[in-house]
Amino acid sequence: MATFHFDLVSPEKLAFSGKVEQVDVPGSEGDFGVLAGHAPLVAVLRPGILTIHGEGGMQRVVVLGGFAEVSAGGLTVLADVADKIEDFDRGVVAARIAEMEARIAKLEPSSELDKAIARLDHFKGVQQHLTGTALH
Repeated sequence: MATFHFDLVSPEKLAFSGKVEQVDVPGSEGDFGVLAGHAPLVAVLRPGILTIHGEGGMQRVVVLGGFAEVSAGGLTVLADVADKIEDFDRGVVAARIAEMEARIAKLEPSSELDKAIARLDHFKGVQQHLTGTALH
């Protein structure tokens, strides 16, 4: 399979840089896969699991938002948080969920409430991946 260059960057570190075969990205409009030769695009990330398929096997990384850019040079993901699933502090997600639930309880029905509930659902999805038995 053809490879392309992928960089995963967070404010704290360069989490990954190298050749990969495929990257599955949690986009705000839905998950999408990137292969060599993918059309250029810029996408907003939602909290989720980013999956890297490379020569060394598959790696799963928790991302909690950010941006992805596909260009002729490959894929670059600028993530708010990017930690390998085995290194991720599950307390971070639990704390954010508790904060969001408290905030939602105070909101009146509105588009702001709808957006807050959708974001809460994304974080709960991450929590389920981290604690559940999903096979991906």
